[in-house]
Amino acid sequence: MSDRCILVVDDDPLMRDFLCEALKRKGYSEEGVEDGRTALDKIRRKRYDLIITDLKMPNMDGMKVLEGAKRIAPDIDVVVITAYGTIPNAVKAMKKGAYDYITKPVSVDQIELVVEKALERQRLICENRYLRSELEKRQSFDKMLGTSAEMRKVFDIIEMAAPTKATILIQGESGTGKELVANAIHRCSLVREGPFIKVNCGALPEGLVESELFGHEKGAFTGAIRRSKGRFELANGGTILLDEISEISPPVQVKLLRVLQDGEFERVGGEETLRVDVRVVATTNRDLNEELEKGRFRKDLFYRINVVPINLPPLCRRKVDIAPLAKHFLMKYSQDNGKHIQGVSKEALELLMAYEWPGNVRELENSVERAVIMAQEEFLLPEHFPLGKGKPGSSEELGEMAVGVSLAELEKRLILKTLERENGNRTRTAQILGISIRTIRNKLREYREEV
Repeated sequence: MSDRCILVVDDDPLMRDFLCEALKRKGYSEEGVEDGRTALDKIRRKRYDLIITDLKMPNMDGMKVLEGAKRIAPDIDVVVITAYGTIPNAVKAMKKGAYDYITKPVSVDQIELVVEKALERQRLICENRYLRSELEKRQSFDKMLGTSAEMRKVFDIIEMAAPTKATILIQGESGTGKELVANAIHRCSLVREGPFIKVNCGALPEGLVESELFGHEKGAFTGAIRRSKGRFELANGGTILLDEISEISPPVQVKLLRVLQDGEFERVGGEETLRVDVRVVATTNRDLNEELEKGRFRKDLFYRINVVPINLPPLCRRKVDIAPLAKHFLMKYSQDNGKHIQGVSKEALELLMAYEWPGNVRELENSVERAVIMAQEEFLLPEHFPLGKGKPGSSEELGEMAVGVSLAELEKRLILKTLERENGNRTRTAQILGISIRTIRNKLREYREEV
C-alpha cells in the first residue's frame, strides 16, 4: 500500500466514489469529501500529496478550492476536473497553480496517468529540496576545514543544534573561527532565509550599546534626531550574532536577558513594547566562568545563552589541520592575486607545523596571503614566512621585560609592543591579546594622558 494520500472533492457521489475506487485499486490512500469547505478544513489539519477537485460545486467551486489549497499548502498539486471544459477556464486554473485540467468523461487510465505524473513531480521536488539542503549544509562548512577530532566534534554539534531554536554560545580564542561557526549555524538553521545581523559588542562605544541593540526613539538622547530600529528588530525572523557578548555592561545585560526569555523590549526613550522572534548566537574569547566570579557577567544571562556550548580549540591543539588549511588559503589567494603557486614546500610546512600560532587560523591565513603575494617561486618556501618564535609576550620576551617592572608597566609594554608589531592595527592587537578594542582604546588614552 502506498503512503501517498490523495483528497477527492466532488459533490457528485457517483463520480467521487468512482475516483476513490480507481485510486484505491492503484494502491493509494484516498479520502473523498462532497464540498470545498470540508476539503479546506481537512487540508489545514492534514498533509495531502494531491488534490483532485470538481470545478462546478455549490457554495465553493473548484477554483476557490484551488486558491485555498495553495494558500494553506503552496507546494500541493491540484488537478481540476469538469464537465464544462473551456479554454478560458483551463487557462485560469493553470494560472492559479493547477497541475492539470481534465474534462469529463474521465477514464481510469487517464486518472492513473495524471496522478502518477503529479506524484512523480512531487517526489522530484522533495528530492531536489533534500539535495539543495545537503549542498547548503556542505557549503556552510566549506570555509571551516578540519579533520581533527576536535573539529569533527564541532561539526557534529553544529549539525545537531543548527535546525533547532536553541541559543548557542561559541567560545574560543581570537582567530579560531567563531564567526564562521555562527555563519554555518545560520545557513543550516530553519531561519536561513531570514536576516543574519552581526553585532560586535566590543567595538561599540559603551553608551551606544543599548541603542544599537534595541533602537531608540527620536529625542531619546543628544543626537537622536529620528527614530532608529535596533539590531534585534532588524534580525526579526532570522539570527542575531552577539560577537564578544562578554563586553556588554551589566545594565544592558538585564535588558538582553528579557529579550532572550520573553522576546520583548522597548526602544531607548520609548514606551511601546516590541516583540521579536530571533535566534541568538553569542561568542566570546573570554573565560565567562571567570567573568561570573568577578561579577562582570550575570549568572542568569550566562545560563540562558549557554544552552548549546561550542568550544573552538586553538590551532596549536589541532596541528593536523594546519596543512589542509594552508593549502586552502594558498589556492584562495593565488586565485585572488593571479598567481600560479603549486604548493607549500616540505621545509615551509615543517616551519608552519612548529609554530604555535597565537593568532590561530586568522594568523595562518594572513601569513599564507602575505607569502603568496611576496613569492616569485612555484612553491612557498620558509623565507616567505617570517614567523616569530612564539606568542607576543612569550616566556622568553617576558623574562627580559618583567624583572623589576610593575604589572601595569608590563601590560603597557605588551600592548604597545604588539601594536607596533601589527603596524598600529588595533583590531588585530586586541585579537592577539584576547582583549576588546574598547580596552585597547581606553588603555591608549591612559598612556597619552601619562605623557
